[in-house]
Amino acid sequence: MSDSITDPITYRRFTPDDIAAAHALTVELKWPHRADDWRFVALLGEGFVAEDRSGVIGTALCWKYGATSASLGMVIVSPARQGRGIGRQLMERVLDALGERVTFLHATPAGQPLYEKLGFRAIGTLDQHQGAAFQPPLVSLPPGERLRPLGSSDTARLVQLASQASGLDRSDVLPVLLDAADGIALDRDGELIGFALFRRFGRGFAIGPVVAPASEDASRAKALISHWLALNEGVFVRIDTPGDSGLTEWLEQLGLPRVDTVVKMVRHAPLDQPASSGDNLRCLQYGIINQAIC
Repeated sequence: MSDSITDPITYRRFTPDDIAAAHALTVELKWPHRADDWRFVALLGEGFVAEDRSGVIGTALCWKYGATSASLGMVIVSPARQGRGIGRQLMERVLDALGERVTFLHATPAGQPLYEKLGFRAIGTLDQHQGAAFQPPLVSLPPGERLRPLGSSDTARLVQLASQASGLDRSDVLPVLLDAADGIALDRDGELIGFALFRRFGRGFAIGPVVAPASEDASRAKALISHWLALNEGVFVRIDTPGDSGLTEWLEQLGLPRVDTVVKMVRHAPLDQPASSGDNLRCLQYGIINQAIC
């Protein structure tokens, strides 16, 4: 296997046959993704790979939501091949495929300067919390509200709530996610008004999305999250929450410390309009699906 920096590099479309090599890249970078996590994001998205004589050395994927929006992620370059402009080449190909769609991504400090050069601007932050030693409290709900299991007839309402809260069309994403996740619903007098999903991811499990009506104390979102934590004490759990969600201090007190913060960025969003999701909507997204699909 060649390590020469003079190897010619080619670019082509990502295919399902690339999942094993892409997973190997994330292992090399000590990302938590399993091969099944790659299969999930690849099933929903599309993208490009860079390769040389040694095989796949870089990836970049994107996900389209309806006719006007998208997200971008899984931008990876093998450490041995970094510094050669491979990441930028992959990004440019993905952005060409997305055209004028309003596109979101979550940027590490290392990647943010490149994304800014490609027309992205910062609009917020995302906090990654994870841990296994937590003791969730019992969170009271307002009168008339309760948690209940999700039913097969709830899917259309879940898509509606998730789309409102994220500002992205979830018609394609939610049904696939529901096949891989368990869910709990927040019900008010027979109306589904929020939910949280729980699924395998990385080193353990992930909570998200978490969608709930907005409130100053985020009590409904806390009740949904506490439900899953109470059922899984001692299990490694991760949740990614918007920096302005109001959950960071509460999660840390529960035993889910913040281990990383990334920057949420957008491209092609009008400066005089909200660049993202649910700030002005009845429901907010208190926890995202993952940093790629948002």
